[in-house]
Amino acid sequence: MAAAQLSTGGSPPNSTYVIQFITFAFACSVRNLEERIPIDQLREALLGIFSEYGHVIDLVAKRNLKAKGQAFIVFDSIEAAETAIKEVQGFELFDKPMVLDFARSRSDAVVKLQGNDEEFEAHKRRRLAEKERKQALEALEAQKKLKRPPPESSSTRATKASRGAGLKSSNPTAAAVVPDEYLPPNKILFVQNLPEDYDVEGLTAIFGRFEGFKEVRLVPGRKGIAFVEYETETGAISAKENTAGMTLGDDNKTIKVTYQRQ
Repeated sequence: MAAAQLSTGGSPPNSTYVIQFITFAFACSVRNLEERIPIDQLREALLGIFSEYGHVIDLVAKRNLKAKGQAFIVFDSIEAAETAIKEVQGFELFDKPMVLDFARSRSDAVVKLQGNDEEFEAHKRRRLAEKERKQALEALEAQKKLKRPPPESSSTRATKASRGAGLKSSNPTAAAVVPDEYLPPNKILFVQNLPEDYDVEGLTAIFGRFEGFKEVRLVPGRKGIAFVEYETETGAISAKENTAGMTLGDDNKTIKVTYQRQ
């Protein structure tokens, strides 16, 4: 079956799109599901429906607020996913018509099916990086909303302007600062609370185990902190996830590992 026949929006614009579409077409997304149904009951009902159209290798339905009302069904073939979308589109489940489409991202099950262990680990790191980016942006937006001052009237603005234009504002809420824990991923890690006797060699032994390691940089005149740089974000993400909360030294100091503030 040609990839162009599967597209719901006409012929694919280029070969890259065709490859991506074939990869993603193993999975279909299901929306407009009844949110009040217990998750186990919902999964059982979905599995009973979609297993009629092919072998279901994964079914993802979560309890968290953002994922409520939707699920992802992963088949072992494109044909099964396409048939399911055509046949089940609009079918009522718990008195709500389901809305189906091809998934827009690769599921873990599809990556496992098509790739090796190394590709699967890289896929998980990319997914984690994207998740952390979204969390950082959401945290920043939430802080902005929380610290945003109420709108001023035109008379208030005029009074402030007459008090000496050009004076720097001392309002601490003027700029929202993202906490270290929510900084978006990048290639450089900031390591804090290190034992004083840990040097470049000792830190390299810890952080050099991860993909794309470049170097450890200590800060002259400052003890207990260091920067660790990697070739790519994926290496930094893997290192952060595997070293955050690690205890070092005779005093078992718990180190703090975050991304460098940019």
